[in-house]
Amino acid sequence: MTEVAFHFNAPDKLAYACRFARKLVRSDRRLVITAPQPVLDLLDVMLWRTGAQDFIAHGGSDSPGEVLDASPVLLLADPQQATVREVLLNLGQEVPAGFGSYQHLIEVVSADDEGDRQQARQRWRHYAGRGYAIARHDLVLKS
Repeated sequence: MTEVAFHFNAPDKLAYACRFARKLVRSDRRLVITAPQPVLDLLDVMLWRTGAQDFIAHGGSDSPGEVLDASPVLLLADPQQATVREVLLNLGQEVPAGFGSYQHLIEVVSADDEGDRQQARQRWRHYAGRGYAIARHDLVLKS
């Protein structure tokens, strides 16, 4: 069964996604980040603008097949497009399609966007109602 974790109180969800991606890549794990395409486009720009020492190789749905196969991080509006389903990080407002085929699902929740927090509560109820054990990580406490 997929392990579900909520990472609460992210001051900047995109910056957090970049740090999370860097951490996973350094531990030789593969990551799919899902969100609406405009959010993924912004994240793509942020990932390209990191310093050389922090660069994270990544691809998206428009990448050639060999790039998708080789990239440790994929930015996909539809996470079911991924062939490797290790860790899925959700930056969107909906329960991601096909999340149950991943080993881990990470939900990132904003610190100050009440609409985002309300949507996260709905997703929490969705997972809990289907029997998923949910881990809670308060990012403020980790600072």
